[in-house]
Amino acid sequence: MKKSLISTSKYLSLILRHDPQLIGLHLDEHGWASVEELLTKASAAGKDITPGLLFEVVKRNDKKRFAISDDGLRIRANQGHSLAVKLGLDPCEPPLVLYHGTAAKNLVAIRQQGLLPGSRQHVHLSADTETARRVGSRHGQPVVLIIDAATMHKHDFAFFLSENHVWLTKCVPATYIRDKV
Repeated sequence: MKKSLISTSKYLSLILRHDPQLIGLHLDEHGWASVEELLTKASAAGKDITPGLLFEVVKRNDKKRFAISDDGLRIRANQGHSLAVKLGLDPCEPPLVLYHGTAAKNLVAIRQQGLLPGSRQHVHLSADTETARRVGSRHGQPVVLIIDAATMHKHDFAFFLSENHVWLTKCVPATYIRDKV
């Protein structure tokens, strides 16, 4: 069952964050898709997902990557989109510092360019070092960077807190990266 949950979660990430057209799925401007349409089109594309499995993936995903609408009829990714979506998040004041997990091999480029969203809409930041370390370990030898979020906010950088408690911002210039943990 665990293998099925992981493969379905990865599939949903691909479809709901990056490439809904892979199965001809329509996302609205806020990233929501019809659960029924998702299940039907995934099945037609060779990926059978039962409603039970879908809701189990959403419920058990440790990173809370997905949300189901209150009426249970729609699903979306909470953040991490490479597609232009309006998540409907209001800017909010971040903690004094936030953390970014990366691989040691990326440090030279980060020190020169800062943190850029790459193909995504936002740079992802964590409120704690352990989460940042886990994120960084997916890409190689993990390094956790300390971000001076309070000064960035004071300098009019907008921060958003996603439903799954990931901090989002458009970029982090190198001058706001204080050090590594």
